[in-house]
This record gives sequence, C-alpha cells and structure tokens, in this order.
Amino acid sequence: MPHIAAMMKNNTSKNGKSGLLCLLALLFAILASIPFLVPHCGFVALFAFVPLLCLERVAELSGTKRVWLYYYGAFVLWNAFTTFWVCNATVGGGLFAIFANAFQMAVIFALFRWFKKAVRGLLPYIFLAAAWIAWEHFYFNAEISWPWLVLGNSFARSIESIQWYEYTGTLGGSLWIWTMNIFLFFVMTALSDGRAALWNTKARIAAFGGYAILFAAPFVISQVIFDSYEERDNPVTVVALQPNIDPYDKFGGMSQKEQTDKLLALADKVMDSTVRLLVAPETFTPDIYTNAPLQSPTMQSFISYLSEYPGCDMLFGASTYTVYNVSERPSYLARRYGNGWYESHNSAILTDGKGDYGIYHKIKLVPGVEYMPYPKIFNSIDEKLGGVMGRCVGQDSAASLRCRPERPGVGCAICYESVYGDFYRGYVLDGAELMTIITNDAWWGDTPGYRQHFSYASLRAIETRRSIVRSANTGISALIDQRGVPVIKSTWWEEEALKGTVNLNDKITFFVAHGDITGRVATFLFLLLLLARIVRGVMGAGKKNG
Repeated sequence: MPHIAAMMKNNTSKNGKSGLLCLLALLFAILASIPFLVPHCGFVALFAFVPLLCLERVAELSGTKRVWLYYYGAFVLWNAFTTFWVCNATVGGGLFAIFANAFQMAVIFALFRWFKKAVRGLLPYIFLAAAWIAWEHFYFNAEISWPWLVLGNSFARSIESIQWYEYTGTLGGSLWIWTMNIFLFFVMTALSDGRAALWNTKARIAAFGGYAILFAAPFVISQVIFDSYEERDNPVTVVALQPNIDPYDKFGGMSQKEQTDKLLALADKVMDSTVRLLVAPETFTPDIYTNAPLQSPTMQSFISYLSEYPGCDMLFGASTYTVYNVSERPSYLARRYGNGWYESHNSAILTDGKGDYGIYHKIKLVPGVEYMPYPKIFNSIDEKLGGVMGRCVGQDSAASLRCRPERPGVGCAICYESVYGDFYRGYVLDGAELMTIITNDAWWGDTPGYRQHFSYASLRAIETRRSIVRSANTGISALIDQRGVPVIKSTWWEEEALKGTVNLNDKITFFVAHGDITGRVATFLFLLLLLARIVRGVMGAGKKNG
C-alpha cells in the first residue's frame, strides 16, 4: 500500500507538471498571436515570450524529459493561430508552412537549451536572441522561406510605435521584443526565487527603471518621429483599381476581354487629365509574350485607353511568357513550346498611351505554387509527376520602372514581395520615388490573411519613406503615406476605384542606404557564440578523456 500511494503521488505530480507546461505553451501561443490578429496590440509581443521562457525554466528545474514536445507544440499553435488561413488556398501547403516553420523555431530553441547546459547566467539568453534574429535574417534570403511571423512584424498594425524602423528595419523590432522579454523574465525569476530581496536601492532602480526606459523609450521616440515627420510637397494624382473579380472565376469564368472591359469601366468613374498613374492588380492578364508585348490584345486596349490621357502611365500585373526558339533547354524552369521552349513570369508592366513600356518580373516567388526550389534537385522528380510545381522565372534584382527617362521611377512589389523588407529597399536604390504593391488576396477568403498582408505594406512605407499605391484584385486596396498610414483604403470584396494624391520622395533612409544591420550583427554574434560553445564542449570532452 505505501508503494501504491507513493506511485499515485508521483503520477499526480507528473500530471500537474505536464498540465503547467501545457498551460504555459498555450499562453505563449495566444499572446504571440494577438499582435497579428488584433489591431494596435503590438505591445503584447514585448512580454509574449515570457511564458515560453518560464516553460523552459520549469522543465529544467523539474528534470522534465522530452521538453521539445512542449515548445514545438507551442510553436505549432502560434503558427496555426496566425496563419491557418493558408489552408484555404492549399491544405497541403498550409500544413507544411505551419509545421515546417514551427520546426525551425524549435531548432533555434533547442540550440538555446544546448547552449544553456554549458553556460549559465544571461549569456544563453543573448545567444537565443541572436540565434533567432540571425535565423530571421537568413530566412529572408533562403530558397524556401516563409518569413510571415518575423517578430518585428508584430507591430505592423501599431505603426505609431515603430517609426524608427526607417533606421533599423523590421528586425530592429525583433531585437526590441527579445530584449524586453528576456529583461522581464530575469526580473520575474529574481522576484520568484528571492534574489530581488537582496538588491539594494541602486540595484532596484537599475532593474525596474531600466525596464521602464527600455519599454517606453521606443514608443516615445516613435511618436515624436510620427508627429514631426513632414513629407516634401511633390504631389501626383494616382488611382488604385480593385475590380473585385473572384480569382476562381478570373482564371476560368470570365474571358479576358470581359475582365479588361470591367477594369476600364471602373477606371472611367474617376479618370481625368490630372491622373498620373493608374494601377491595376496582380496577374490581371495572361496574354502577354515578352518577345512581343505590343501584340497583346490587353496591352493594345490599355494603350488605346491611355492615349486619351497623355500624362498618365498604367501599371498592371500579368502572367507573361518568354519564348526561346532554340533546341537546347535554356533553363531548368523552361517548358516545351512546339520545337522550342518558354519560361513563365509573374510580371508588372508599366505602359503609356504611346506604347512605351517597362517590364519587371517578380523575384520573391511563392515556393511550390510559383517556383520550384532547388531545381537541379527537384526538376527530374517534378517532371515525372507531370510538372505539378510552379516554374516562374524572376529577374536578377529589384528594379524601378519608367516609360520615359524624364518620368519618376516607380517600384512594384508583386504580392509576396512586400513581406521582404531588405529586398524591398532594392526598388528605392534603383530610383523608385513612388512604390506600388499589386496583389490578389482572395485565395484565403475573409480571414486574417489579407489583413496581415495589407498591414505589412505600412512597414515597407516606414522603412523606405515611400508612398505606396496598393492595388488588390480583392482584399484591401489603398493609398498609403510615407508614415505608413492608409490615407484611403477600400472595403473587402467590393469593386472600387481609389483616387487621391501621394507625394514622391527621392531621399534615402538609413535603412535603405545600409540595409539590415541588425540581422548582420546578430548573425555575427550567433556564429561567434556558437563557435565558443563548440570549442568549450570539445575542450571539456578532452579534459574528461585526459
């Protein structure tokens, strides 16, 4: 009987401990999701990771085995709560994004726990922050990337809090979030284990005063920048079109001529001689060959329409094709076309009433859907499966568009490209004085997906201080000023033509000029600490063997 009683007591203790760890994992997932789901709640990210750090501490002190189940589960929940909507477009792709992204986060956390086994104190937490930010920095340029939940994106709907992103970029926000979470965690642990009672007055002022300053200072600085920022008066009148064509009809239910007529009829509601730029959404037409774009019926319709407005250019999205009349395959991504080959592109085209034009091919392509990653590896497999992966080909670098040299440069981020801050600055470096974003956000339905995607445009406006004309086939179209504020925006799933004035800007921000310094420094620090930990482990093993 005593043995049975002891076993029951142990089982109760284990169940209670497991319940606590599950509760902490769930609490973290909820808190980390709130900034992405609820407007003006970016500040929650400043303490959202504390439950996760507490989970790790409880597990360590209690000697819990298989802790990875708890923190991996926490990351899965966070990804699921915030990006479940991807499954509306592709169930397989959505599940892969959730579990694969959570796995990478779990690897970072596992490295932190491994580092912590050999080093005590604050250094493991510095390693954790550096490793996480280094991963985010790498993720922006990885062959397969899904940087939707980069921590700095938590403030995308709290733009008055992060005007200083024009200096640091989004990863500056990630650094702030980790700093505040680790600081708060250390204060809490000091209070819980009694160490805080031993602090003298100066130590308490340093701890609590330092936390208050680090918490409040970025908000205050940002508000000052927000209130004092003045755009240089260099206005242009623009129109953003939202034809609101259901994407499942767009690629099968309506003819291209019907779609073109609908778009131009929508433009007619607001067009006049003052308009300098007319913007239509992503992949509006599929009938353009880059070898001879002026032969496209859609292109001809737009040029004819613009001939009545000689001061206006039109930017629109197109699924385009480049034909190669050669026997040898020009690239792994090319497909057969008669006796030759063709390459597909997701393009933005700028044209005017004289038939002058410029073409940009999307670079940051959606893995699987638009792009086959590691084509040298997967090409033969994909061909055996009948070519199920997308094979769009992008150009080498971000570039601005202009029909004529005297016109201001216009940059165009196509859909997913607006998530990549360090990449996005390339348009500005190439001379873009005004930015556009063209997209089609209806694949996900009326979910947080299109709202999150829209909010990321504000981050790009702050980082580059470029006004944005955003045209969504569905979703939210808008005119966004250089502080990231949507001056005019459309309603979800409604046909609208937004007309307004935005200012051009040719000044370069610190972030545009110098790039992601935060990410580069974090990567250097992570590699340095990782090397030090490996060396320490090798030396420790040598001493034991000796």
